[in-house]
Amino acid sequence: MPSAPILKKVCPFIPSGEDLSATIAFYEQKLGFKKQWQDSDHPELALISRDEIEIFLQKNPDPAIAEWTLLRIEVNGIAALYQEYLSLSGFGEGGRSLIHPDGALERKAWGSQEFSVLDPNGVCITFYEFLAMP
Repeated sequence: MPSAPILKKVCPFIPSGEDLSATIAFYEQKLGFKKQWQDSDHPELALISRDEIEIFLQKNPDPAIAEWTLLRIEVNGIAALYQEYLSLSGFGEGGRSLIHPDGALERKAWGSQEFSVLDPNGVCITFYEFLAMP
């Protein structure tokens, strides 16, 4: 009898604006990801990774798609990651904060501690960790 299938991880495609090279730079310089692959010198598709997470960045000039894209990433060491991201300066014009305006680190009613960042295209990424209840 064959063993039951096991789902292992998800690798989402994230809409990444008109300038994919700038988005790759943001994920590398601000979020600690590394580019693994891109399809050309003027990329329309790239693969980035950090630890066990892989994300495809896909050129997409429609800002509404990015602004409605949400991603949740489970981490170990949420407080240390939050401090890492807090220590980074703003990115691009206006020097906006890396942390989402409503996304400071906090414990949620459902038991996770989490915070959110916005990428330069408006994609919201929430980092979370389930910790023992106090």
